[in-house]
Amino acid sequence: MKPVLPLITVALISACSAKPDVVSHTPAFTGEGDNALYIVSHGWHTGFVVPAREIQMRLPALRERFGGTPYIEFGWGEKAFYQAQEITSGLTLRAAFWPTPSVVHAVAVPHDVDAYFSSSDIETLCLTDNELSSLIEFIAGSLEKNEYGKVLPLEKGIYGNSQFYQATGDYYLMNACNQWTAKGLKSIGMDIYPMFKLTAGSVINYLRNYRHATSQSCAGV
Repeated sequence: MKPVLPLITVALISACSAKPDVVSHTPAFTGEGDNALYIVSHGWHTGFVVPAREIQMRLPALRERFGGTPYIEFGWGEKAFYQAQEITSGLTLRAAFWPTPSVVHAVAVPHDVDAYFSSSDIETLCLTDNELSSLIEFIAGSLEKNEYGKVLPLEKGIYGNSQFYQATGDYYLMNACNQWTAKGLKSIGMDIYPMFKLTAGSVINYLRNYRHATSQSCAGV
């Protein structure tokens, strides 16, 4: 007799949404642009810090919410776990093994990104205009919109001037927060395999290995 639980798990995962999708970007990443992109690791979770102007042009509601901030950090995660005031074992297990709704966390960040996230690991990439445009498209596609194309705000965020938004896609073991970051990196043309980026460390190590193998200098840093 076949085990029931694994079959149920496979059935659930096959029926859930793996969005947001990677944005097609044919040219390989060059690391030769002038737009600074910061990838921040908070220990278990990674996110992007991007120039605010570009994504606010794409999503005007973010300008209404965050005003003239120079940067906005974005992270994608499990809806209940990410917004919880207290993390319990039940929330952790549910987030890891059960397909659940997702949210995007957006945070206004001042000019000195390194100082703002002084307790976090940060890696920096230099993006061309086209690479930045692809990443902005990926992040914008990660936020759910209503029938009028407006993003859907939820609760206030967890630190600083921040906000949660309803996101696209289901959160589950093979479509989690660090795979989301890896999808964004793949969207700018990096040779990365999102499926295998289960931890924040695996994303940061990939970026460190890239940095050690190349030399780059962004005008935006």
